[in-house]
Parts: sequence; C-alpha cells; structure tokens
Amino acid sequence: MMEGLVMQKFFCGVYKKRRVLITGHTGFKGSWLALWLSQMGAEILGYALEPNTTPNHFSMLDMSIESVIGDIRDGKNLSDVFKKFQPEIVFHLAAQPLVLQSYNDPVETFQINVMGTVNLFEACRQTSSVKAVINITSDKCYENKEWVWGYREKDVIGGYDPYSASKGCSELVTSAYRKSFFNLDEYGREHNILVASVRAGNVIGGGDWAKYRIITDLMEAVSQGGKLIIRNPMSTRPWQHVLSPLSGYLLLGQKLLEGKKEFAEAWNFGSSDDGVIPVLQMVQEMQKSWDKIDYQIDQNKNNPHEAGLLKLDCSKARIKLNWKGAWDSSTSFTKTAEWYRNYYENQQVITENQLKEYVADAGKAGLNWVG
Repeated sequence: MMEGLVMQKFFCGVYKKRRVLITGHTGFKGSWLALWLSQMGAEILGYALEPNTTPNHFSMLDMSIESVIGDIRDGKNLSDVFKKFQPEIVFHLAAQPLVLQSYNDPVETFQINVMGTVNLFEACRQTSSVKAVINITSDKCYENKEWVWGYREKDVIGGYDPYSASKGCSELVTSAYRKSFFNLDEYGREHNILVASVRAGNVIGGGDWAKYRIITDLMEAVSQGGKLIIRNPMSTRPWQHVLSPLSGYLLLGQKLLEGKKEFAEAWNFGSSDDGVIPVLQMVQEMQKSWDKIDYQIDQNKNNPHEAGLLKLDCSKARIKLNWKGAWDSSTSFTKTAEWYRNYYENQQVITENQLKEYVADAGKAGLNWVG
C-alpha cells in the first residue's frame, strides 16, 4: 500500500484519479504504460485490438482497467467510446508498428497509422473533456539520410518504407490538427486541447513478442535452443529500455495537463550516445546476462530495405523537460535479458518488480519527475 501511495506522487501527482485513455494498450509499450499509470492511481480505459501474440504481455499483467476491444479504423466506435468515458488525456499508441509487415501489407499500414490518427483527433475534437493528446509515432518518421548525428525535431519528415512513411504522415496529421483545430494562439478561448507528438528510438524490454522484432526473434531462438539469425548486423539503432521513453511521455503529459502550451509540439525521446550501437553488439551485450543466447549472421542482399544508421538528438527534451532515462544501455540490456530469463526458466513475470526498480533508480539519480 505504501509503495502505491509513493507512486501516486510521481509527476507531481497529476495522474492520480485522472481519466486516461490509451489506444493500443494491449501492445508491448501500451501494456507497460497502462501498468505504470494504474500504479499511479489513474482511471484508465484502453482501446485496442485483441493481443495478437501468444504469449502476450498485456494478459500476463491482469490489470483491473477498463478494456475496450476495438479497431482504430472504426471512427464511429472510437468516438462513442470517447463520449462515454470522457478522457482528460489521451496517449495514442495504436499502430501497425513493423517495417517488414508494412512491405507485406502497405494498405493496412497506411489505414491504421494515418487514418487511425485522423480518427483519434476527430474523437478528441468531439469530446470536451479532453485536455491533452500525445501521439506516439517513431524515430523512423524522419527522412533518413544516414547521418552520423542525430535527427532533431525540426528536421524533414519522410520515410523510405511504407511503415516509416506512414509514421511521417501521422506526424503531418498531428501538425495539421494542431494548427487547424488546436491552434496554440486560440488555446483557452476557442479550444482547451494541447497536442504533442513523441518519437522514440528502438525500445526494448520484457514482454515483446511482436513478429519481425530482433528481441522477439532472439528470445524465441533461446527458448527453442536455437540461434538468432541476424540479417543486418551493422544496422545501428538507439536502444533504450521501454520505461525510459515512457517516463518522457508521462512527463510531457504532466506539462500539457498543467496547461503549459509551450510543450505542445514534437519531442524526441531516445537513448544517450552509449545506447547507439549496432545490432550485433546489442546481441553480444545481451549474452552477458544469459549465456544461452547464440546467433549467426545471414546478410541476404534480398532482404527488404531498412535504415542502416538512425539516431535521435534529444537535446530539446533534456534541456526543456530536464528528461533523461534512469537506465543506461548496459542496464537496459541486462534488465531485458533478466525479464525473459525469468519468464522462460522460472515462469515468472517480473514487470512490476522492474517498474519499482526503475523508479527507485530514477530517485537515486535525482530525476525531476520522482520528487
């Protein structure tokens, strides 16, 4: 009980008894976010499709939250849910999140990631209770020039593959709605909604079993006593534990709920430079925490295109929000391997324990949202 009371004080206690709607709550990031918000005393409604993996993290957590199974492409149903629940803040995570799947079904990818975002903002427009909206997109929304420096929030939006392009479109939709319907100059007079978008790097952590993801493939290979096939060993990504960007989303949400309109814009939440490493090095780091991990490299030139180098500049979040992750890359790899090792070897789900460890380490590091 005492731990719950302490948790409710985080982010200045802004989420306690707050009505929060999460789209995509049955997914990997959405389930971690729902757990954290529930621990802080929020009243949560999740809107998403049924979990599409077996096993799945959301079902394991067995949270006491209201869960509506629905498709983000069904605008009427989504609006009806909004009207009934009357959310105060919305975290939009519902998406088709996979690059390779976007090659298999580009139409579905654009329908979900673009028109789903439009439906979300239309539902917000029609619901007077909404005060803040955060659209979670991706670091892949940027036009990737394979720069060695990080992309900043003002850099050009683009996308080579259908997934990346759809996330770029989602950012454009967000900007259009912010300018056309939630204009900052008219905030407090014509409307009361602040809108932000967030872009995170490659997120890892326990409970991710989505297809075509490196961690999923790695852990399934381990569980079956096999080797991970690495397609692009030198592809460099900004790896971070899922709780790091989530802390950024929650901190940003706090600012928007407080009516601070200067925060209603786009934000990067990525790893520090120590987390920007190639896929091969990431797997080797994971091996240190679980010696059963093994791999082999298969660089097939016929593999679909994926960006070779992708890095975010998170200076804006670090300076204006005073945000940073509580775990460095080494700790993130360790915690991720520990989660799966406990699941596969001991049939234990240690998500709540790792959340407690994260906030404890954040407190030791003096991060501003803890106090």
